[in-house]
Amino acid sequence: MVFTKVPAPLGRGGPSLDTTLTPKAALPGGSLTGQLRLLGGDADCDIDRLTLELVAQVGAAPGAGGPASEAVCARFTLPGSFRLGRRERRSLLFDVRLPWETPVTELSGAALDVTLGVRAELTATGTRGRSDLVPLRVAPLPVQGSLLAALDRLGFGFRSARLEHGLIHGTSQRLPLYQVIGLAPAPRYAAVMRELQVTFLANPGGVEVILEADKPGGLFAHGHGLLNRHLVSHGDADRRDWDATAEVWVRQMVASHGHHSLPAPPGPGATRRRARPGRQGAEPAPAPATGHGPGPVPPTDEGVGDPARGVAGGAQAPANQPAVDVPYGGSSGERGAVTAAPGEGAGQA
Repeated sequence: MVFTKVPAPLGRGGPSLDTTLTPKAALPGGSLTGQLRLLGGDADCDIDRLTLELVAQVGAAPGAGGPASEAVCARFTLPGSFRLGRRERRSLLFDVRLPWETPVTELSGAALDVTLGVRAELTATGTRGRSDLVPLRVAPLPVQGSLLAALDRLGFGFRSARLEHGLIHGTSQRLPLYQVIGLAPAPRYAAVMRELQVTFLANPGGVEVILEADKPGGLFAHGHGLLNRHLVSHGDADRRDWDATAEVWVRQMVASHGHHSLPAPPGPGATRRRARPGRQGAEPAPAPATGHGPGPVPPTDEGVGDPARGVAGGAQAPANQPAVDVPYGGSSGERGAVTAAPGEGAGQA
């Protein structure tokens, strides 16, 4: 185990800390478990506070300019205010709840070009030090994975994944950033869009799916892309015919913006292309397209347009966006788990 020395101003010979995460990929809104190990320095040290930060590398929204920067998505307070003896080793287990809007870092086990990690922070005698960033794996929720797999079978190939600062108008977004998954258009939609962009905003009841088409030059006026929003409950993930749902959503998105030369949908006897290995997953079992699962977020009528995506005026989040602390309810000497309610670390309801 390699320990990370807490940097100055804690002083030479100060304490060290190391963070390990459970190897299994976490889920948005799910548990993040691991262990924090401390090693005392050359003298006894009073630890005032231990904190975990969920950190993402985020780029500016298209057209906004500026380099990528770090953003703290959530912050969790671990047991603190105890004395760490000279050369003493102490381990703390933690179990915290990730924000529902946590970006995914892999699809079907294949890593995306997304930098997301966990970093420990130690406060002692009024000074602070941070450990190295430990990469975090996050897999998609069933709704997210099912839709991406269906789009893959319909011919929309994965192209990119990125994180952007900003807020999407007309949505329930809580974090100051969002993830965009870019898909190359299916051949029959190549004349209508250059790229299909998918954003997921999950919450305890379900998932908001925002579909946006990057239009070819000259099709629409500048700043008016194709965008639609849909709400799907978590219970709907295994009830829908996702291939039919994806086809309807894309066609209605394009039709709602006045493009009447739509390609014909696949016929009843058409063979749907299954997801290729290493892509968005296996084909889900078919289900009636009209079935809706229970949940606080009811599905809406597909194809209803929403206000266009954009960074809200004056709402662009800085790289050092403050996060909400999750207090630990145990005593300072416990080795138990830190438990946070869903979304508390990100200020979610």
